[in-house]
Amino acid sequence: MTKLEIRSQHRCFAGIQGYYEHRSEIIGLPMRFSVYEPPQAKEAETLRLPVLFFLAGLTCTEETFMIKASAQRFAAELGLILVSMDTSPRNTGIPGEADDWDFGTGAGFYLDATEQPWSRYFRMESYITQELRDIILSRFPADPERIGIFGHSMGGHGALTLALRHPGLYQSVSAFAPIAAPIHCLWGQKAFSRYLGESPENWRKHDATALIESGHRLPTPLIDQGLDDPFLTEQLHPSYFEAACQQAEQPVILRRHAGYDHSYFFISTFIEDHLRHHHSQLTE
Repeated sequence: MTKLEIRSQHRCFAGIQGYYEHRSEIIGLPMRFSVYEPPQAKEAETLRLPVLFFLAGLTCTEETFMIKASAQRFAAELGLILVSMDTSPRNTGIPGEADDWDFGTGAGFYLDATEQPWSRYFRMESYITQELRDIILSRFPADPERIGIFGHSMGGHGALTLALRHPGLYQSVSAFAPIAAPIHCLWGQKAFSRYLGESPENWRKHDATALIESGHRLPTPLIDQGLDDPFLTEQLHPSYFEAACQQAEQPVILRRHAGYDHSYFFISTFIEDHLRHHHSQLTE
């Protein structure tokens, strides 16, 4: 069984907010993640709880969502386990890994790189869908039949694409300001060309809009987007995803909010709606 180091634990809304580290077999390096166990987890011998995996955005860590999103209050009420992980491997020794804020360290894009030198360590898709999932299901009172995924920005991209690429693994999906069509933006083009090579067909396999266009489906996602988001026009392109869903008759709830930007102030405003969206899909 994977050895977990408990880095810290904190009482929070009658539950436990924990931070953990382990040696990842898939990544080949130490990885960190965080878990919020609501008060209902005390009944673990008789109760398995729904679990939500949150994927954070560029430059974030396993701590960002748990500290900034104000999610634990509602998770405690609804009986939801929350999980967040680091956004990339760290200290890989790859030259240039930390040169750019939007690539490499803190910017794993939730995929398995196929190009050297990144392919040796940057395997976030397999880490999240296999290793971390197995750790959560074996070490925490999480229900394997009730798993949701959501995220912000790069993590919103990850939530959508992992749900699309792994049908049946997640029963609920949502996203805040996702990079919804990465092959059409500089963030995505920069990451995909280095992680996946120059083939556009390989890029399309990790683009939520292209995956919908190619016939993939997912549980009805809730997407919130601020209209004062400085990245909306050039990087995020939710309208591309919305149009693809309409063409494919894929249900989607896309809400646009005047005055809101890309920050965790935006996320904390609508986090209750997202947790209730997941709760309704995971307990119906």
